[in-house]
Amino acid sequence: MLSLGLLSIGEKGEVIGIQQKGVINQCLNVKDELCSRIENMGLRIGKIVEMLSNQGQGPLLVKVDNTRIAVARSLAMKILVKKEHI
Repeated sequence: MLSLGLLSIGEKGEVIGIQQKGVINQCLNVKDELCSRIENMGLRIGKIVEMLSNQGQGPLLVKVDNTRIAVARSLAMKILVKKEHI
């Protein structure tokens, strides 16, 4: 398990949770503002994301389903993924 922001270009991972204050949140509480924000972007638990652009600074670009999403690096570092091995 690692942060979305640590995936290299071309790597894929399954979203497994959000790290908040050192605790892994699986977004079961619909009142959680951060989980709602991330889910509204299409980054839901169980979704497979592919890293399209990760320059090391600034936002990164990921692909979820057939949609490209720009994610702020600070937010990407809170999204936990399980790396897919092909």
